[in-house]
Amino acid sequence: GFPTLRAQVIHILNCEAFWIRTLQALPSQDQDPADHPTVADARNLQRTVSLKTQNYLSRLSEQHLNGNTELRFSDGDTAVRTPALILHHVLTHAFHHKGQIVAMCRILGHPAPDTDLNQFE
Repeated sequence: GFPTLRAQVIHILNCEAFWIRTLQALPSQDQDPADHPTVADARNLQRTVSLKTQNYLSRLSEQHLNGNTELRFSDGDTAVRTPALILHHVLTHAFHHKGQIVAMCRILGHPAPDTDLNQFE
């Protein structure tokens, strides 16, 4: 985990951006949490990352989503994975850190509301 709520949130967004760019063979650079000091800043980054993810997904066919893709990393390493597997990883990674965020909020005396998807208002 990361030592602050802000660092946790920015890490989640950095990872999503990294994997989506890697799937497109594009370079990626992490955002520094210090450059996003407010909730509004983090939300703006979230919108930017989400838009890029949605743009990428909108161009994928089902065949490409489930087909092997060679991933190339900046350290020269390579791997072969399906975009679907990478997207699954992005989601489970975010859930993991969101759980840490909720635990941090509870420790700080601010329990998070129920966020189960089956809870609709």
